[in-house]
Amino acid sequence: MDAVKERLADFSLEAHDLYLSQSVDHVDGPPDPLHFYRHWIGPNKPCIIRNAFSHWAALSRWTPAYLREKVGSKVISVAVTPNGYADAVRDDRFVMPEERRMTFSAVLDVLEGKKQCSNLLDELPELTDDVEVHIPWMSTALGKLPDAVNFWLGEADAITSLHKDHYENIYCVISGQKNFILLPPTDRPFIPYGRYQPAVYRQQDNGDFEVVDQRDSDKVPWIPLDPLNPDLERYPMYRRARPLRCSVKAGEMLYLPSLWFHHVQQSHGCMAVNFWYDMDFDIKYNYFQLLDVLSDLTDPP
Repeated sequence: MDAVKERLADFSLEAHDLYLSQSVDHVDGPPDPLHFYRHWIGPNKPCIIRNAFSHWAALSRWTPAYLREKVGSKVISVAVTPNGYADAVRDDRFVMPEERRMTFSAVLDVLEGKKQCSNLLDELPELTDDVEVHIPWMSTALGKLPDAVNFWLGEADAITSLHKDHYENIYCVISGQKNFILLPPTDRPFIPYGRYQPAVYRQQDNGDFEVVDQRDSDKVPWIPLDPLNPDLERYPMYRRARPLRCSVKAGEMLYLPSLWFHHVQQSHGCMAVNFWYDMDFDIKYNYFQLLDVLSDLTDPP
């Protein structure tokens, strides 16, 4: 099994040597769909695209005053946590946020309370005239429309823990800045997983949060490692990972390929819209599943 573990490590390092960049490249302007597919989607490589949605009215309109006037009375779903971490490992639990219904104005009032919300088309359709409901060149490249369009608003302490998604993700920053730590799927042998009892935060009458187990739910596989402060004594294989760091500023979009691991921070009051396009479950996914299983066998949770 040690030989398999070393071969998996070589596999990851070979991917970096063959085709992965040491930084996230930049593309200027809306790309040609075929060119984008051949150079970014097919090779499964991230990039930051500039000047691709400068025509969106949201870039100039979306101020707190405008949003209060436009959608202030709308009731939306909000994720509430005591520490900014939603869907993350805490001790021996996988803890999810308390889901709360609030008016949009109330969310703006209490941003310092580490709140975050999402779902543009269903909950905030009044704002869709200020953006696009899909990215035309991306939809053409993939031959499909996005599965979901999400609106994100939060403060600086709101952190997305390290994870991966089965989506081709286009992430558009409207205001502020998003900071990403990215790891390619081929770094999976270096990324630890565990299985955790699911639980949710629940705020008590005194304002404190308790962690309540979801006892009827199966254990959740999740990454316990924090890439901001990795415990290399506990997870020594992570020393061999090669994370990429990038900042996406207002007016820029990040193409985050399917199956890439990512950790996200943001500036206070950052607003963004992202588009989730379902990935093709083809041989790329099949190979990743094999890599995932072998990684667990050689370094079991």
